[in-house]
Amino acid sequence: MSRVARPFVVLDTNVLVSGFLNPYGAPAAILRPAVRGQIRLVYDARIFAEYTKVLLRPKFRLAEGLLRTVLDMLREQGLGVVALPLPVRLPEPADEPFLEVAPAAGRDVPLITGNVRHFPENLRQGVPIVTLREWLDRYRE
Repeated sequence: MSRVARPFVVLDTNVLVSGFLNPYGAPAAILRPAVRGQIRLVYDARIFAEYTKVLLRPKFRLAEGLLRTVLDMLREQGLGVVALPLPVRLPEPADEPFLEVAPAAGRDVPLITGNVRHFPENLRQGVPIVTLREWLDRYRE
């Protein structure tokens, strides 16, 4: 993927959480530009509800005020969509919203995840599924 102004991505919750927990790791390398609007997250209400629910878990010890501010910024900089249901079922139904929103953006939008195996190749519906490292390598080209 060549460097494009404001690329669209779907970000799995595991990548977002890792970005919050380790501000110096690779996941934060996508979180920071997403907050600045250099990368636009594609999402729907289900995805944002999951982001919020998971990030507010007491075990993460994240400051709620800061967390909500960052989530508001991600929402404002991103692209909210209404997604159609998949014509197939994924092994983990909770992963389906992430695969559903990518085509709703009207582009070849990748889904970035730490759990590629949750999205079997024969069920991807043409959505590119990539690891964070793969995406960062392409984005930085």
